[in-house]
Amino acid sequence: MSEPVAKSSDSEFCNYRSPLSTRYASKEMQFNFSDQNKFRTWRWLWLHLAKAEMELGLSITPDQIAEMEAHLDDIDFSAAAAEERKTRHDVMAHVHVFGNQCPKAAPIIHLGATSCYVGDNADLLILRAGFNVLLPKLGGVLTRLSKFAHEYRSLPTLGFTHLQPAQLTTVGKRASLWLHDLLMDERALRRARDDLRFRGVKGTTGTQASFLQLFDGDGEKVKQLDLLVTKMAGFEKCYPVTGQTYSRKVDAECINVLASLGSTVHKICSDIRLLANMKEVEEPFETTQIGSSAMPYKRNPMRSERCCSIARHLMTLASNTLQTAATQWMERTLDDSANRRITLAEAFLSADAVLITLQNITEGLVVYPKVIARHVAQELPFMSTENVIMAMVKAGGDRQVCHEKIRVLSHQAGAQVKQHGLDNDLVERIRKDPYFAPILGQLDGLLDPSTFVGRAPEQVEEFLNEEVYSVLTTYENIEQAPVTLLI
Repeated sequence: MSEPVAKSSDSEFCNYRSPLSTRYASKEMQFNFSDQNKFRTWRWLWLHLAKAEMELGLSITPDQIAEMEAHLDDIDFSAAAAEERKTRHDVMAHVHVFGNQCPKAAPIIHLGATSCYVGDNADLLILRAGFNVLLPKLGGVLTRLSKFAHEYRSLPTLGFTHLQPAQLTTVGKRASLWLHDLLMDERALRRARDDLRFRGVKGTTGTQASFLQLFDGDGEKVKQLDLLVTKMAGFEKCYPVTGQTYSRKVDAECINVLASLGSTVHKICSDIRLLANMKEVEEPFETTQIGSSAMPYKRNPMRSERCCSIARHLMTLASNTLQTAATQWMERTLDDSANRRITLAEAFLSADAVLITLQNITEGLVVYPKVIARHVAQELPFMSTENVIMAMVKAGGDRQVCHEKIRVLSHQAGAQVKQHGLDNDLVERIRKDPYFAPILGQLDGLLDPSTFVGRAPEQVEEFLNEEVYSVLTTYENIEQAPVTLLI
């Protein structure tokens, strides 16, 4: 059978397109890692360098600066691609194309610099901008989850250890566990962003030798050049020592905090998927949404599943950056280049995608209190047996006798549940046993679920007041529009 031939109108679909761009990540994060942003940043960096060199006395004219400023955005990508095919060097290809557009400035573009002057410094600017895209989205998720935790702080629900029913907690307390981890991620992302520095003007192997030559051995002017360009680029500090590149441990630190965020999102969304299976909590579900092509009744937790899927990919990328940092020989090797083009962008796009989806989930989480109450009722009688024993002792009963009575009745009720699929009838068995007559009036109080959650409601309030709300003030003036997802 012959291969299918694409129609001309379908040409955009004939090449591989990353789902991160076509389905999942935001336009702003896509632009941050776009060629337009990258190469425009290169041109800005060449402009900063020329301005600083002129300010410090090199023979560069205002006309040359003005010419560069006039062509920061009109990048001829076709010409650059053609140049790169000839030179096999992306930076020099763009130097030539920029120089052709700026004939007066051509002799001083990239003066004294190595490729990493634009490559690494642009990457650091893009990484910082990437964190600035992510942090407000993470702030939006924190805001929504804090409201959810507060609203349901007192609603009793089964706790689970080993995925087996355990002592009761509350829906809001469980959400506070999610919040706690996200709060750690917010702090880590903010710290990673704020720790970023500029590579600066360091030369071929980081010694600044070429710039020392340009300034006739004046080391003080070389130091000033480094500081001036750093300030022009919007950084307070540059890395004091580099090889040809900034240390690739910087990339590892950045991607590690994103991978850690991925692990948090995976845990939250796994919990939601399990709760959806129990029909206690449900993610948003549109009126026209289809859960299954074969089973019309299904309401699959597809958003949470998507988060888990992309988060797994995000978590694997941390190992990649560690491998790259570990294998940089001496002052640098080029085996980091192709890898970083893929890894850095995919990490930020993936983190962006899971936060967008998690924001959508937290906007519309649905809780079903009656289902939760039914599940509690199935397990609470067993959990309340110690309370019943203590009440009987206070009423004059013998603890050992009472314990044996409860043990027998509990096993009978357990058989009803496990062997016959019936409801837990332990309470009814207690009511019918004359032995427990002295405490029958107390039974309802002894079985009130709200008395089994300990300080969970207070813990939620304290946590929100002491830890969460102060962080949310950072994001309170940032508009977070509702998210519409491509299913």
